[in-house]
Parts: sequence; structure tokens; C-alpha cells
Amino acid sequence: MSRTPTQKDRFDDLPSDGGRIGAHRAENPRMRGGVVVLWSIIAIVVLVAAGIFGTLVVTGRVTLFPSPSATPVPIATAEPVVDTSYKVSVLNASAQSGLAGAFAQKIIAAGWPSNDVTAGDAGSSFQTTTVFYTDPAEEGAARGLAQTIGGAAVSLSDAYKSLVDAAGGKLLVVVIGADRADAGATPAG
Repeated sequence: MSRTPTQKDRFDDLPSDGGRIGAHRAENPRMRGGVVVLWSIIAIVVLVAAGIFGTLVVTGRVTLFPSPSATPVPIATAEPVVDTSYKVSVLNASAQSGLAGAFAQKIIAAGWPSNDVTAGDAGSSFQTTTVFYTDPAEEGAARGLAQTIGGAAVSLSDAYKSLVDAAGGKLLVVVIGADRADAGATPAG
């Protein structure tokens, strides 16, 4: 088998100066180090920012697409009405003795019959003076009683349902809290 000799091309003749030709050319090595450092810093900043943002989204501290919040609706309250047809039970839940009697006298002076107002001590301490009622229809009367005693919180609750049942119906319960401890009665000794 005979071989044909290969033809010579421009790469067969090497220049005498020994410089690089073709694919062996590279960019200037002095510039390359600064560019690599710059791109590394940019990549680090982008990755750290993406990590922080991703963590905030995952933990729920940032919401990508927040839903509009509902507008708060004011709660309608009944107008205060002084209704002396209700029986009133005054319970002293403060550390000061004599407050239940003083409040009972104030309620009687406002027009309630003396046999419809009872005074006693509560079984535990209480922070805020509150008028309790058991039926939503009684809210106006409870607010009127709260105004009569010089202001108090008003609460719908079944906590004193047994007192209401024992009284035979319409009963409001005033629990005197520690916020009224210096209302003029003698301190407990």
C-alpha cells in the first residue's frame, strides 16, 4: 500500500521568534486577577442577599404577595340605661374591706330598692372593677350601672349564672377589683 505524502500548510513552518500562534493566545495575565476578584465579590454579595431574603420569606417575616387586610368594624355597644328593676349583687374582690357596702350604698342612693342590692366578698382577687351580665339584652342596664358606680368594665359572662338563678332572673353582678382599693373604705387588717 502506497502512502501519499501530506501537504505542507502554514502551521508546518514555525517562526523563528518563538511567539505563540492561533489558539495558544491568552489575555493579559496582569488584568485577569483583578477581574476574578471583582466577579467573586459580586457573586458573594448576590448570594448572601438572596440567602437573607430567602430566609425571611421562608420564616414568614416577609410576604411576597400580601393580601389586603380587612377594615376593622366597630363593635356596636348598647346605650347605658339606668334600670332599677334589676337586682344587684356587689362583691368585693379587692384586699380592702368595706368596699362592697360602700358601693351598695352608692347604688341604693342612685334609686335601687335597698332589698334588691346585696353586698359581700368575692372568693378570689380581681384586678379591674367589672359589671357582669348574662344576657346580651341586659348590656344597656349593665352599662348604666357601671356609670352609676363611677365607671367600670362591662362583660357578658356566665361566671355568675348561679347567682342569677338564685335571684330568680334579672341580676347584675358588680365585682370590685383592686383598681378601686382606695375608694374610701377601711383597709383590711
